[in-house]
Amino acid sequence: MKIDDIDRKILKELMQDSRLSMSELGRRINLSSPSVSERVKQMESHGVIESYTTKINHGKLGNDIQCIIEATVKNGDYKGFKKKIAEFPNVDFCYRIAGQACFMLKLHFATFAEAEAFIDHINPFAHTVTHFIFSEVETHTLFTN
Repeated sequence: MKIDDIDRKILKELMQDSRLSMSELGRRINLSSPSVSERVKQMESHGVIESYTTKINHGKLGNDIQCIIEATVKNGDYKGFKKKIAEFPNVDFCYRIAGQACFMLKLHFATFAEAEAFIDHINPFAHTVTHFIFSEVETHTLFTN
C-alpha cells in the first residue's frame, strides 16, 4: 500500500488522539467523513494501523517511579526469563535487542523498594542495569505535516 500525504495527516491525527470520530478527523484534515473512513479501513486492512491504544499516566495511579532496565539473560535461559517477565503487570514493554544486553524493559513502580524487589526477582534469570527516568522529552513523529 502506498501512503500519501493525506494518509500521513490521518495517521498524525490518530497518533495524537485515536478516539477521534471519522467526522472530526475529516474536519481536521479537510476531507469528507466517508473518504476518511475508507482510507482508515484500507490502512487497517493492510496492517499500517495495527491497533488503537490508551496512554496511561502511571504517576496519577501512584506509580511515579519509572525505569528502563537492560537485562542480560544468564545461562541462555531466554524462555525462563520471558516467562518470569510475563508475571509482572507493571512492565510497559519488553524488547529483545542486539548489543551487550539481551532485553530492554520499561517498568513503573510506586516505590524504590518495589523496583529493588523486581530486580531481586529477576536476578536468577538475568543481570540487570537500571536507568531511572526523570522526565520525558517531546519528540517529533515521522508525520510532521
